[in-house]
Amino acid sequence: MLAIRMQRTGRKGHAMFRVVVQDSHLTPSSGKVVALLGSYDPHAKTVTLDKEKATAYLKNGAQPSDRAAVLLQKEGVKLPKWVSVNSGKSGKLRNPEKLRKNQPKEAPATKETPAAEEAPTAKAETSEPEA
Repeated sequence: MLAIRMQRTGRKGHAMFRVVVQDSHLTPSSGKVVALLGSYDPHAKTVTLDKEKATAYLKNGAQPSDRAAVLLQKEGVKLPKWVSVNSGKSGKLRNPEKLRKNQPKEAPATKETPAAEEAPTAKAETSEPEA
């Protein structure tokens, strides 16, 4: 079975990807590629694809990976009905109660009267330490 997947190229810390058609039993780094469909630069967000080749391989049953299916769909390639595109993230939050948006609203602080503040300090000054 053929798979449309992304093959990482580029130097360390600056990834570039090739969109390739490959046998699904091989690893993307094996280098044995059936066809090169295009490239993707995640830093500049540029995609170059041969849309005719991509549609031809999809019609013949090539299964795109999740990320490759999203790229093909964004470039306007018509995907068959049997291809499922998982575009939403489904991550689980570890402690959702700690999020700022889930914290209870604090009441605005009211200013206390100056007389109330002076009363405790006056008591502290008048009390003499026992010797």
